[in-house]
Amino acid sequence: MPAKPPLGSKLFYKIGEVSEITKLPAYVLRFWESEFKFLKPRKSRGNQRLYVRRDVEQVLEIRRMLYEEGYTIAGLKRFWTRRNRQVSKEMRPHMLAERVRGELHTILKIMDSYDR
Repeated sequence: MPAKPPLGSKLFYKIGEVSEITKLPAYVLRFWESEFKFLKPRKSRGNQRLYVRRDVEQVLEIRRMLYEEGYTIAGLKRFWTRRNRQVSKEMRPHMLAERVRGELHTILKIMDSYDR
């Protein structure tokens, strides 16, 4: 399995940067957004896609499963649906709290960057 490309410590990545990191053309990233509903980069005021680290990691996972493991898009959708169902059944309050804490941490970083 190839090493993961370094993501750095940026809060947001533009589609061109994600394209470079993942070695995928921008049109593929846009297509995957329409196919995989969980892949939803934020949009800037200028309507530019802004991917967070988790989005980039999801793109890398999709790429790996499609190109290296041989999944089809339909097969990968079924896989993610089953996986999400299982995770939601197993999700405990502390897991939810940890997720919320991570989201709040990201929001605080964004707010802090506007103060400068």
